[in-house]
Amino acid sequence: MALHRLYLVVFALISTMIPVMTLAKEFVVGGGNGWTTNFDYQAWAQGKDFQVGDKLVFNYPVGAHTVLKVNRTEFQNCIKPPACEALTSGSDEIVLKTAGRKWYICGVGTHCAFTGQKLSITVQNQSSSVSPAMAIKDTVNYQLFFGVMVAVITLALAF
Repeated sequence: MALHRLYLVVFALISTMIPVMTLAKEFVVGGGNGWTTNFDYQAWAQGKDFQVGDKLVFNYPVGAHTVLKVNRTEFQNCIKPPACEALTSGSDEIVLKTAGRKWYICGVGTHCAFTGQKLSITVQNQSSSVSPAMAIKDTVNYQLFFGVMVAVITLALAF
């Protein structure tokens, strides 16, 4: 019986955290292909709804590619900013913190210029008829309320 109660307590604690963790989406750039050459990233991005708080994940073999955040001119001309700005982990994560246009290129060799390894997206504020800050606050409040209610009911059933 004590083990059963422990499971219910753990479930209750987890249920209060899950709603907050589900607000943002994670996009693996290129899907199963990852960040690679000779792939149409504009076609991949088309129709996707990128919002503030979402995360881009660039997967690639370490040493084969890099990820550089660039401006529009650098994107169009495949100009690489200083190497110290390159992401090189092979599993780079970028949280989309602001709305607007975002541009990314590979800084290895001619991957950007000759094989099209570049991505341009538009990031939107959180969808809502109210301000984005209020939408996030209201969503979090509702989800926290729901999570706490599940936790209270679970704990009441456990004891």
